[in-house]
Amino acid sequence: MNPQDSQFEEPLVALRRRIEELEGYPEGSGREAELRDLRQELRSATERIFSGLSRWQKTLVARHQERPYTLDYVRMMTEDWVELHGDRAFGDDAAIVAGLARFRGRSVAIIGHHKGHGTKERIARNFGQPRPEGYRKALRVMRLAERIGLPVINLNDTAGAYPGLDAEERGQAEAIARNLIEMAGLRVPIVVAVTGEGGSGGALALGLGDRVLIFEYAVYSVISPEGCAAILWKDQEMKAQAAEAMRITAPDLLKLGVVDEIVSEPAGGVHTDPEAGALRLGDAIERALKALEAMSPEARVEARYRRFRALGVVAGTAGAAGLAPLPPAAAPPSTAAGR
Repeated sequence: MNPQDSQFEEPLVALRRRIEELEGYPEGSGREAELRDLRQELRSATERIFSGLSRWQKTLVARHQERPYTLDYVRMMTEDWVELHGDRAFGDDAAIVAGLARFRGRSVAIIGHHKGHGTKERIARNFGQPRPEGYRKALRVMRLAERIGLPVINLNDTAGAYPGLDAEERGQAEAIARNLIEMAGLRVPIVVAVTGEGGSGGALALGLGDRVLIFEYAVYSVISPEGCAAILWKDQEMKAQAAEAMRITAPDLLKLGVVDEIVSEPAGGVHTDPEAGALRLGDAIERALKALEAMSPEARVEARYRRFRALGVVAGTAGAAGLAPLPPAAAPPSTAAGR
């Protein structure tokens, strides 16, 4: 990343550092007035800067290395977490974590990408880019959740599925496609939250849910702005222009119907106050689960199918957009026989 890309945040970083220094002084040191003024200055500067972010700048916020990841949200939002490992076919993929937990009084399955904190952990978790065994592990846990009647919560934050030779050899595309097929017919509630960078099929493989939430400064797209720029203009430096054209930010996605709700972030992004961000995310997930639990499994599957079947219709009816209209009683193919 070009250091100049994130220059918009430098004044805020300097203010936070100064505030941390002053907070280390003992009471009665005479720094209280300065500390109060700096906090007010930080609030004003944050509001001014973040109210005018471009789509590319929001992408940088979504990628901020201090944003919480799945295991952080598990710690802040749940109890009795039990992580499950392995896909029962090849091995375990640390880029995706999956397990069972208690969320606000109900048992749930939680699955999500985890990029890791610090260089050593990021390398071990492949920077949150899953291989096929990660998606197969996720599917194994989703099938388990269906068998025992637990809702599924998926947290998306990845640059994309790992494009390495070993991943391709083990069926990366098939693993992603299989997850989409299976999730379309899963009979338990599925709530998806894009917490940072929802990149390409790597995110979509966990993204086919009844409700799709997104954090205020998160992004969700079929390709990164850099990748788009490299394809269209043969120049990754056109990434900011690509981000503008792609409409990948939360307000864009809500308008297009790709997501259902935007979860507001603390001032300056969720990385500035992870606990507050986790509380807001938890509230949104709880609302979604309550609504979904009031529906029958058949109604949920039908509504989920119709929701994703309708994506891409941009004008008039489905037929006007070049798609066949939805049949009156369409339903996804059953996958139970293949389990």
